[in-house]
This record gives sequence, structure tokens and C-alpha cells, in this order.
Amino acid sequence: MLTVKDRLGIAVWLYSMRQVRQLRRYGTVMYTTKKLKYAVLYVDRDQADATVDKLKHLRFVKDAEVSHRPELDLTFSGSLGDPEARRYADEFPPDEHGYEEETQHEGR
Repeated sequence: MLTVKDRLGIAVWLYSMRQVRQLRRYGTVMYTTKKLKYAVLYVDRDQADATVDKLKHLRFVKDAEVSHRPELDLTFSGSLGDPEARRYADEFPPDEHGYEEETQHEGR
């Protein structure tokens, strides 16, 4: 029977994007961006701390940190029916932001 392993994301900031392929030996590279020079890789949860330590000691890695997503509460069903949230929306309706409407000026 196939068992699903718990995975955890690691954000790795790099000095140069040349060495992105070398990150494959530490985990599964899921996303890279040249402009911001970082990569996201996934590893098994039980190996995450050891992998972050190994990554931080690499010459081409600026920083590496574990994703905080598992720490977040992703159940939003209670907040949608929250009377306090509705009261806040009633106090500040979307059409009354305090901004003046843009007027079209005549051409010169």
C-alpha cells in the first residue's frame, strides 16, 4: 500500500541562479525565480531541519528557511459567518473610502 509522506517547503535564497540544479540532491525543486533569486524545494518533514542546516553551509546559498504554512490555521469557515466581521463590513462600506472620484479634464 502506498503511504503519503509529510512534506515541508523550504525557501532558499541564492547569490546566483547558476547552481539551482545542485539543489535537486537535497529535495524536489518546485519553483524558481530569476528576478528574486530564490527557489522553493520540498523535503520530507523529518529531514527538514537537517536539510536547512546543510543548505545554509553551501557557498552559493544566501539563506534558507522552512515554510510557516503548517503553523497557520487554514480553516476559514468560522470567520465567514462571524458577526463581528459583518459588523466591520457594515461600518465601512466599499463605496465610502474617502477618495474623491476622478474627474475628466478638458484637453488643452
